[in-house]
Amino acid sequence: MRASRAAVWGVNGLLTLLALIALFPLFWMLSVSLMPLGSASTFPPPLLPLHPTLSNYRALFVGADLGRYLLNSFIVSGGITLGSLVCNLLAGYGFAKLRFHGRDRTFGLLLAALVIPSQVAMMPLFLLARELHIVNSYAGVILPSLASIFGIYLVRQYARAIPDEMLEAARIDGASELTTFLRVVLPLLKPIILTLTILTFLTAWNDFMWPLIVLTGNNHYTLPIALASLAREHNQDVEMLMAGSMVTVLPVLVLFLLLQRYYIQGLLLGSVKR
Repeated sequence: MRASRAAVWGVNGLLTLLALIALFPLFWMLSVSLMPLGSASTFPPPLLPLHPTLSNYRALFVGADLGRYLLNSFIVSGGITLGSLVCNLLAGYGFAKLRFHGRDRTFGLLLAALVIPSQVAMMPLFLLARELHIVNSYAGVILPSLASIFGIYLVRQYARAIPDEMLEAARIDGASELTTFLRVVLPLLKPIILTLTILTFLTAWNDFMWPLIVLTGNNHYTLPIALASLAREHNQDVEMLMAGSMVTVLPVLVLFLLLQRYYIQGLLLGSVKR
């Protein structure tokens, strides 16, 4: 019994230590963002701000117009998340439960495409966006991300566990395929929907390369691009950069904390689906 308790305390202590190590960069970022300009450049740097101030955040939102870039990120990430959920859920359900010619072969080709780096497709995508006249627009960022092979795979694997008898009963009662999907299948996919929501929003929010390529003017810049531009202009103002990083991290952190229970549930349930 004593050995068991010692093991529990040892594991909990190790996990606590690892959690503190993982959270320290976030704490340091918040602490520096509240320091006056130049305070973090002293040696040794203070761990806590001696005179906390919000002047760095005020300078970002008033002087650097960070509010516009924050809104752009919400528009782009929200559009990608909603559109991706629709496409991935419908495609994943189709590959899981609908029978059509070439279904398994098509799905196998999709899985094979996972090994292709996304950077390879950026040049053809940009040329296509230019032909469609959607360069330097929200559509140019959102449309190429409306479906993901990984999202389709997750939904398919999860939806395969739904009993066919439930779907047949709905069809016998006269429900159309769309009604069956909306009223029978969709409620059962709630854990994987929330998991995909978090993964897609995080990916879209942190995406830097594709928005940098397709957005040629700063009117549609997202937060990662705006922060990189700010770093070039204020490379000595560490406190202001940390404030910008906090603005970038905070929304996704709040989203994850609110939905983490469903996210973990979706991952665990999806791991045992056949």
